[in-house]
Amino acid sequence: MNNISRRAGFQPAFLRAFFPAFSLKSATRGSRADGGVRPTLAQLLICGCIALALGAPAPAQDARQIVEESQRRGRANSQRYEGVLEVISSNNKVTKKSWQSVRIGSYGASKAIIRFTAPAEVKGVALLVVNHPERSSDQWMWTPAIGRDRRIALQDRSTRFFGTDFSFEDLEERDVGQYDYKLEGEESIDGAPCWRIESRPRQGKVSQYAFSRLWIRKDNYVPAEYDNFVKDQVARRLRQSRIENVQGIWTARRLEMTDVRRNSRTILSIEKLEYNAPLKDDDFTVQALRRE
Repeated sequence: MNNISRRAGFQPAFLRAFFPAFSLKSATRGSRADGGVRPTLAQLLICGCIALALGAPAPAQDARQIVEESQRRGRANSQRYEGVLEVISSNNKVTKKSWQSVRIGSYGASKAIIRFTAPAEVKGVALLVVNHPERSSDQWMWTPAIGRDRRIALQDRSTRFFGTDFSFEDLEERDVGQYDYKLEGEESIDGAPCWRIESRPRQGKVSQYAFSRLWIRKDNYVPAEYDNFVKDQVARRLRQSRIENVQGIWTARRLEMTDVRRNSRTILSIEKLEYNAPLKDDDFTVQALRRE
């Protein structure tokens, strides 16, 4: 105990509040202080526990809580945007595409349609994604050139989505309840401090990825990067940047997906973004998918 603590008049505030008649002086000398009651062993043990608790650093934030908060902050009843894509091959050949995207419903239980608007050879091709909180999404694709829709089987979700570096699985939402999370540490992405979190699919969740590593920014809880692993190797890496506040929601306006094995990448720029747009549930069916 230091010299200040040994002086008769000093008593930490938390001890005064917990035991008003107890002083450190009486405890040290084994005598009564100003008519106070001699502290019992139980009181001393309790005080020691309180002192340790107050002096200990705060526990690290739980990984699942961080991911849940990230999803909570990005919640909207609906969303609509126009996407401009640049697909850059391993030999640096650039192909440009564009699509329109609409989504309705809560995170993990939403419905979304992505429809290509250019170039001409893919115009009208559309994908309906129906997300579920307890299992993998249902997906249907409409191809106007052959006038038919087809369901995307789970075993086909790892394939590229119409020449982009996004796979079909990458276009579904990751509901927090379908994964286990572990906080691995802290790192900076593009100068922004982030939590680094490992995410593994729970039993029953079908995924091409053995696990993912994600970096969530501390300032606005927007995911800055996802590394998706097949076995123990990074297969796809998604970087999110150009983060802006849109209608009160911090949003990444530039997404860059890299297929590490193919050495190709796709840059998606999100334009004309609108949250809580007036959309109807009837617009998110297989029948609606066939409309152009």
